[in-house]
Amino acid sequence: MRTSSLLLLGFTVFAAPASAQTTPAAAHAWTIDSNHSSAQFAVKHMMVSTVRGKLGKVIGTVRWDGEHVSSVQADVTIDVAGLDTGVEARDNDLRSDNFFNTSAYPTVLFKSKKAIPEAEGRFKLVGDLTIRGTTKEVTLDVEGPSSPQTVRNSLRTGASATTTINRRDFGLLYNRLLETGGAVVGDEIRITIDLEATRQPSS
Repeated sequence: MRTSSLLLLGFTVFAAPASAQTTPAAAHAWTIDSNHSSAQFAVKHMMVSTVRGKLGKVIGTVRWDGEHVSSVQADVTIDVAGLDTGVEARDNDLRSDNFFNTSAYPTVLFKSKKAIPEAEGRFKLVGDLTIRGTTKEVTLDVEGPSSPQTVRNSLRTGASATTTINRRDFGLLYNRLLETGGAVVGDEIRITIDLEATRQPSS
């Protein structure tokens, strides 16, 4: 979303008589717009520079009531086989069993478990990330979701999410050592997901 995936809040709930309280709105299903969403990654190379790449198509569903960030739920699938770093030989190596093994594990999956409000327009989304058949809990730092906009008879919203993972936690172990003792490829991978999602006003 912006792009992950969502909204704001840091709110105070005031007690009110039962007759005055309102029932929370039902969470709506928002469909991720793959044409306006993307996932990128960044990793250190030879301890001196940062290599950046883009993953393939992002698809999935986000549930959100349009108001309360605590209602956010995300189920996202990202195509890894379509990754692109701008260097064909490097892309083929990343798709191989040295790293993602995309012939066996062509996608990365994220399924949220809870949303934690922070400052206005920001929250944390905790969930399970699955890479190469290994699932670990991660926390995404989310900016958004944006206020819904009506475009061609549909509602649209967006958000951006970031997290940093250790690739070794997910079985991406391959590496080569430099003569100085450092690693050619860093262990930490910075992931950024920009999402745009849409739904019909009546859904």
